[in-house]
Amino acid sequence: MSKPPNPPNDPMPRRIEPCSPVLEKKPPEGAQWVHEIKWDGYRIHVHVEPGAIRILTSGGHDWARRFPSISEAVKQLGARTLILDGEAVVLDKQGRSDFSLLQQALGGKGGTRNAGAAQLVAFDLLYLDGQDLRRRPLAERRRMLEALVQDKNGAIFLSEWLGTDGGTLFRIACEHGLEGIVSKKLDAPYHSGDKPRVWVKVKCEQRGNFIIVGFERSTALPSHISRLMLAARKEGGLVYVGSVGTGWSDKESLALRELLEMVETGEKPVAVSRKGAVFVEPRFSAAITFRAWTEDKKLRHPSWKGIAAVEDCPEVYEIAAES
Repeated sequence: MSKPPNPPNDPMPRRIEPCSPVLEKKPPEGAQWVHEIKWDGYRIHVHVEPGAIRILTSGGHDWARRFPSISEAVKQLGARTLILDGEAVVLDKQGRSDFSLLQQALGGKGGTRNAGAAQLVAFDLLYLDGQDLRRRPLAERRRMLEALVQDKNGAIFLSEWLGTDGGTLFRIACEHGLEGIVSKKLDAPYHSGDKPRVWVKVKCEQRGNFIIVGFERSTALPSHISRLMLAARKEGGLVYVGSVGTGWSDKESLALRELLEMVETGEKPVAVSRKGAVFVEPRFSAAITFRAWTEDKKLRHPSWKGIAAVEDCPEVYEIAAES
């Protein structure tokens, strides 16, 4: 009588560097690629180890204490040992991941609160009960992940695969205010880092014209600016939508400072208080690209693209009254 095969006994990695999607301008094509939504949160690896659960950030910090709902939910999966790859997120009312909500749950920038509202979007399985799965193709790892996370399990749910037509999915994702999509090669093993090109990300980008209502002086270069303060139109007036601090060269920064100093005003064009802000008459608009809107209607990841007089640029962004 033959002996049963020995159970797998691959050493469990202490830490795995995440596979990083390569940023490209359009999704890859072909049946060998699958596509999913790009989630907007903290990339994490969840380790279930003998007697311990660790939740490692991309920088290698253990945040198991800060994500108590995820730590509790992973216990219910029934695995003795595992490593899940995914994203810690907080969802808005429309079910979209919102990084600003996640930051708020963690206590803001530099905060130390525990984010009980955080959920894990699981999108890969790297190790399970003595088996190192990284050498196996993505399609096989996905089948094992689906068997493990069969349905929405408390604070853990699967990132759905949404077909092989990346171009259509990308367009729909942008129309719905999502961050973008990630495309993954079905036959590829798991590679740490961004080489070879087995995961690809394509980001949505919005564009609009916003009125410049002020600026902040640069502390590093006293004759330059550090940020522009921006406003959109709403119900015949102006409402503050945040500030932008990237996109210009040193030469452009100096020119902006000289131009805006000519229209300084002691009156605030919008209801906002910012220490050290210099307010200006709303005579100029800035072309801005940005990722999305935050919950409190501020621009997320804005970048400056150019400037024009307001009368030469009538298409200033207008926020609907009900928003």
